[in-house]
Amino acid sequence: MKYLKLFLILLVFTAMTAVGQNKNNNFEISKSLDIYNNVLRQLNMFYVDEINPAELNESAINAMLDGLDPYTVFIPESQIEDVKLMTTGEYGGIGALIQYSDGKSMISEPYEGFPAAKAGLIPGDVFLEINGVNVEGKMTNEVSELLKGTPGTIVKLKMQRPGEKEPFVKELKREKIKIDNIPYSTVFDNGVGYAILTQFTKDCAKELKDVIVEMKKNHELKGFILDLRGNGGGLLNEAVDIVNMFVPKNKLVVYQKGKVAEHNYNHYTQHEPLDLDIPLVILVNEGSASASEIVSGSIQDFDRGVIVGQRTFGKGLVQNILPMSYNTQIKVTVAHYYLPSNRCIQEIDYSKKNKRNVADTLAKADTLGKAFHTANGRVVYEGHGIQPDVKIEPTVASTIATYLYAKNLFFRYANKFYREHKSIKPANEFKITDAIYNDFMQFVKDEGFTFTSESEKEIKELEKIAKIEGYLDDIQPILNQAVAKIEEEKANDLVNNRKEIEELLKIEIASRYYYQKGKIIATLSDDPELAKAFEVILNQEEYKNILKGTN
Repeated sequence: MKYLKLFLILLVFTAMTAVGQNKNNNFEISKSLDIYNNVLRQLNMFYVDEINPAELNESAINAMLDGLDPYTVFIPESQIEDVKLMTTGEYGGIGALIQYSDGKSMISEPYEGFPAAKAGLIPGDVFLEINGVNVEGKMTNEVSELLKGTPGTIVKLKMQRPGEKEPFVKELKREKIKIDNIPYSTVFDNGVGYAILTQFTKDCAKELKDVIVEMKKNHELKGFILDLRGNGGGLLNEAVDIVNMFVPKNKLVVYQKGKVAEHNYNHYTQHEPLDLDIPLVILVNEGSASASEIVSGSIQDFDRGVIVGQRTFGKGLVQNILPMSYNTQIKVTVAHYYLPSNRCIQEIDYSKKNKRNVADTLAKADTLGKAFHTANGRVVYEGHGIQPDVKIEPTVASTIATYLYAKNLFFRYANKFYREHKSIKPANEFKITDAIYNDFMQFVKDEGFTFTSESEKEIKELEKIAKIEGYLDDIQPILNQAVAKIEEEKANDLVNNRKEIEELLKIEIASRYYYQKGKIIATLSDDPELAKAFEVILNQEEYKNILKGTN
C-alpha cells in the first residue's frame, strides 16, 4: 500500500509537470505569434520599400524549420506536384530531366516513351520559350514549373539545338508521367536474378514481386540481387512489404517511436512470403537511405540475406505530410524508427544540431555505436547507417575525371557523338574504341579544358606559408620545378586515366541511344559490387558462413 501511494503521488506529479510544460509552451507560442504579427505589420507600414508579405512569411517559416532536421520542411502550394511525385512517382508533364549549365536550362535526359522523347527532344536541347514565356537564363526550378501541368494540356516549346543555327518549335501534349520504380531487371547467364529499385513509391513492392515471380517462372534461379544503391527511400509500408517477400508472416520489420502516442507503431509482415530460401544479396551505398535502410537492415537483422557495398546514409527518421491552410503542407519528422534488433541507424542527432555537432558526427562516421545482435547472434551497430556484411571500397574518381564531369564535357561530347552517329551496338556490347577516345581527347582540347590539380593547390598554399615564414626565396626554384613536373604529368592524364574516363564516357553515350535502361546496362558491365554479389551467391559455403557470422 505504501508503494502504491508513492506511485500515485509520482504519477500525479508527472501529470502536473506535463500540464505545466504544455501551458508554458502554449503561452510561448501565443507570445511568439503576437511578436511575429507585430513585426510583419510594422514592416508593412513603415519599411522604406514595398514588401512582399508572402515571400517574407515563407522565408520566416523556412528559417524556423532550418533549426530542426533537414527533413522537416514547409511545402507551399506551388510545390504540391513535387509531393505527389515523391509519394506516387507520378506527375503531369513532358517526361524529361532538365539541367542548368553555362547559363542555360536544357534537356538532360528524356524518359523513354514519354512526350519529350516522342517529340524527338534530345539531351542538350536548350529551352528558349515555354508557352510564349521567355525562359532564357532561367533556373531549372522555374522551367520545371512551366513544363508541369494537367495531363492532356498542350505545352508549346521553342528550343535551340547545339550545332544548329535556327531554333525550332515543338507542341507536346502533357501526360501523366510515371517514373519506373524498377527501370531494369534481368536474369544473368549464371542464373542469378537482378533488379534495381530506384525509389519506394506506391505499388513498388507489388511490381518487384511480379518481377521475381516472372523470373522464377521462366528460370531456375540460383539467387537474387536487389540493387538499392542510390535509392533515397520513400514509403515505409512498401519497404515492409518488400521485406515480407523473404521473411515469414507476422515478423516485426520496423517500429517507430515519437512524442505523440499515435506515431508509436509496430510494422509487421502481413502476408505469406514469396521465397524463404533463395540466396539473397542486397547492394547498398552511401546514397541508400530511409526505406532502403529498413529493407537492408531488417534483412540483415533476420540473417535472411547478405548486404554488399558501402555504409548507408543513416536516416532513421519518419516523416508525415500534414495539410495546412491555403493548400499548403508541412512535412514533419514525427518519430525515430528501429529495426528488429532494436537498433536505430540515425546518423546525426539533430536535437543537438549545430555546425560543430554535425561535423563531429561525420568525422566519427566509421566509429562503432552501441552493439546489437541479429537473429543468428551476429553483432551489428547502432547510429551509423547499415554497415554491409561484405564491404567494397568505393571507387574514388581521379582529379581529371572529376573536372571533366564538373565542366559537363562527358555530357556535351555524348550529345555531339549522338548527332554524328545514327546507332551503336547494344548497351552491353558497346565499347569505347581508340577512334572514339582519340576523338574525345581532341574534343576536350578544342574546348580549352584546363584544371588545377590538388598538388598545385597545395604548392600555392605552401608558397603563401613560406612567404610569411621567410623561406620562399630559398625554396621557390624547387617549387617551380615541382609545378613544371606536375604540368608535364597532367598533359598525360587523359591517357593515364583512360580506363576510368572511357567507362564514364561509355555510360553517357549509351544513355543517348537506350535511355536510362541503357545507362544501367552499361554500368553493370564492369561493376565490382555486382561481381562480388555473384561470388557470394554462387559460393553457398561463403554465403552461409557470412550469415552465421563464421566468415
